[in-house]
Amino acid sequence: MKIYHGSIALVTEPEIRHSNHTLDYGAGFYATTSHEQAERWVRRKMRENNVSIGYINVYEFDPQTMTQFKCLSFPTPTKEWVDFVMNNRITPSFNHDYDIVYGPVANDHVYAAFALYEGHIISKQALIAELRTYTLVDQYLFHTPKSLQAVRFIKAEEIKL
Repeated sequence: MKIYHGSIALVTEPEIRHSNHTLDYGAGFYATTSHEQAERWVRRKMRENNVSIGYINVYEFDPQTMTQFKCLSFPTPTKEWVDFVMNNRITPSFNHDYDIVYGPVANDHVYAAFALYEGHIISKQALIAELRTYTLVDQYLFHTPKSLQAVRFIKAEEIKL
């Protein structure tokens, strides 16, 4: 299957990145099965970095290969998914040992709901119920160098502002 990574750089060889801000699943290489989501990511990065050209990097990934790795999968928002995302976002010392993590993207609407939960305004159950009303896009995190062996670059599509 094809997966996509939006970036202001051409990424023919994915690598593990350690971000200067917290991410849903921790450090690594993120991709999605949604071309539209990858385009939103690259356009946001282009605006943030004041550049006029970006790329939707396209890769081949066989999900069957996940059996060769230590994986964590969240097909839908669950209590465990909320706990995992919150640990990655608010616990600086939190680090997991999964090669690949799969699950929903916490987009802008989801961030707002998470903020309500983090501020103890809504319960975890209310957060999950709220999240299940959204159409959530997926994301893969390739967390280890070993996991990157399952990703093969196909092409890049240039995006201009």
